[in-house]
Amino acid sequence: VQLQAYGGGLVQAGNSLTLSCAASGGTFSTYAMGWFRQAPGKEREFVAAISWNGGNAHHANSVKGRFNISRDNAKNTLYLQMNSLKPEDTAVYYCASGVGVRDIVRADLFAWGQGTLVTVSS
Repeated sequence: VQLQAYGGGLVQAGNSLTLSCAASGGTFSTYAMGWFRQAPGKEREFVAAISWNGGNAHHANSVKGRFNISRDNAKNTLYLQMNSLKPEDTAVYYCASGVGVRDIVRADLFAWGQGTLVTVSS
């Protein structure tokens, strides 16, 4: 499966942004999906994961209550709605696929997408 994240950009703190991830070349509806991010000078970290049918989702504590992961299997697309953005959310955001939500959280993945840069100004 090939994954391409898009929708990043420059946004002021407190505002919202929605990222999308388009999947092709595989059976999107059978995969768990997730978002990771990597800030400058830091390691890549888990952000959120969602099960194949959207029935189970898990968000990192750092984004819980502000970010929401969702998916549309009919459109082969994954989303990350980001609200109340903070400067510390600045990072390159990547989408990824795995067998299940727990695998995503453990970064046990079988596909990564190209990232999209999110910059949050104070």
